[in-house]
Amino acid sequence: MADSYPADDGTYGERPRRRRGRRALVILVILLLVLAGLLVVADRVAAGVAERVVADQINQEISRQNVQASAPEVTVGGFPFLTQVLNGRYDSIKVLLRDVQGPVQGSDATVKVPELTVDARDVTASLDTLRSGQGEVTAKTVQGTGTVTYDSVVALIDRPGVQLREQDGKLGVTAPVRVPVLEQELTVQGTADVTVDGSHIVIGFDRLTSADLPDNPLVQTFVNNFARQLSVRVPLPPLPFALQLHEVRALPSGLAVTASARDVALSEVS
Repeated sequence: MADSYPADDGTYGERPRRRRGRRALVILVILLLVLAGLLVVADRVAAGVAERVVADQINQEISRQNVQASAPEVTVGGFPFLTQVLNGRYDSIKVLLRDVQGPVQGSDATVKVPELTVDARDVTASLDTLRSGQGEVTAKTVQGTGTVTYDSVVALIDRPGVQLREQDGKLGVTAPVRVPVLEQELTVQGTADVTVDGSHIVIGFDRLTSADLPDNPLVQTFVNNFARQLSVRVPLPPLPFALQLHEVRALPSGLAVTASARDVALSEVS
């Protein structure tokens, strides 16, 4: 029988037993927290292993597609990861490819995409694939976003002194042009229409202006012809995972491109 101690009102209670009960509860809570922490660590370690396996698979795939890029950086989304492994389905796998580039036919210029972020959703990969590093990884949808540098576009235009920039959400240009009729050089400015045609970014300049441009139809015609000479088709380097270009926006850092695809093999059976 537990020892009893007099309370303030003269009665006897079993205070030590209650204290022992509270202590046991605290210990149990601590153990559960430690166990939960270990499970989280194990989950993240397993995710790290899977990320390396998928990165190797994707690296082999983009090599087969003749895409030049740095080693892919893979992040597996969703938590807990281990339940996704058992199901063989993953909420999201994000792939970061750096220095994506490729030669342009008929030109010494190189179109550069410093970073291409690929977000694959509803990904299927069996446990055997992750364990052996061989097998198929597929995604229901894939979206890629990247930025083409303005330097790459200027190199394709191949006109001295041309500068491109973002201007109120549009692609702006500043360029020097020598006007024979005036026997002087003017600095002209304007904005372009930017559209998508297959794997090309189409940049069209129709009209340029200058503060020093005289009200002379002959001079204006010459400048408009020069504007059309600045127009260019920018072919993107081969995009991995059958990504199809569908949107281009002018940003301060360059031309932001968005591409997408459905039912994509991130890797093929080895």
